[in-house]
Amino acid sequence: MGLKRARIAVDAMGGDFAPDEIVAGAIRASAELDVDVLLVGDPEAIQTSIDKHGGVGTAQLEIIPAEGVVSMEEEPLTAIRRKPQASINVAMNLVKQEQAQAVVSAGHSGAAMAAALLRLGRLKGIDRPAIGAVFPTMIPGKSVIVLDVGANVDSRPKYLEQFALMGTIYSKYVLGIDQPKVGLLNIGEESSKGNELAIKTHQLLQENQQIPFAGNAEGRDVLKGEFDVIVCDGFVGNILLKFAEAVGEVMLQIMREELPKGWRGKLGTALLKPNLLNIKQRIDHAEHGGALLFGVAGVCIISHGSSQAPSIFNAIRLAKEAIDNEVLERIKAYNEKRLEQHQHSTEKASAS
Repeated sequence: MGLKRARIAVDAMGGDFAPDEIVAGAIRASAELDVDVLLVGDPEAIQTSIDKHGGVGTAQLEIIPAEGVVSMEEEPLTAIRRKPQASINVAMNLVKQEQAQAVVSAGHSGAAMAAALLRLGRLKGIDRPAIGAVFPTMIPGKSVIVLDVGANVDSRPKYLEQFALMGTIYSKYVLGIDQPKVGLLNIGEESSKGNELAIKTHQLLQENQQIPFAGNAEGRDVLKGEFDVIVCDGFVGNILLKFAEAVGEVMLQIMREELPKGWRGKLGTALLKPNLLNIKQRIDHAEHGGALLFGVAGVCIISHGSSQAPSIFNAIRLAKEAIDNEVLERIKAYNEKRLEQHQHSTEKASAS
């Protein structure tokens, strides 16, 4: 599969540090990745940030005007309808009109999801979208994707079954796992454990031959690296995500505090610098850039609201990986095949 240059729309006005940090991350991405970045938002504010960071060639960076932004205090659905020219809406329209292949936003995650659903729509065969976040594990170089981490507070068993299918495709084609192991987040390993949602979902996953289901995963299993995909409802997943982010921040803070002071500390830090950088890359959520919104008809990366330049760069890289590995097309093909098989089975049962 030959890799092509990608066009990625970035909501330059979304996030706590917009537009400066968003622009800085986009500038780096345009220089280091094979992408053209479309910065969506207030042209004057964006240009000021570009000038502040030394400018960039117009061939790799383009400013797309938008008016307004959806703030964190606003109800997302109401706001995106009331502000059709807001930066997140304009960015989604670029994908809908095939002027861009992906959207990256560090703004209101609810607004990004609502805009994606209204403007791009859901993929056929997907009842609910899911936010999938990549977590580091204890095994060097190995990651696990967890979904849903916040798109759906309440879920049904068939939703989690669809999440497992989409996570399997991502794990196989983007994370490079030939035979992904799917786990259902639960309070015990036994199939009888958990609430009604967990018990019914376990049965669906076990019966679906397209899902390489390996059983229940307890909380302590998430970061062990024994599973490649873990599914859960968005309520539990969002708590898990924010807890993991806090653990990474606490670990980094403890390392800073425990390093010796004075010349010994400076010498030790210099000697350990490569190791410390590796540790940071493995546990810092900024290194992963953001989470993919699965199930909508377009590639959409939702970044943390506090994202700074490195995180935005990694979010754009994540979008590029999803495009290069044709995640959207593979999920479409997978679902079409699944729906055809279901229709065939239904017709066969009716005929008999």
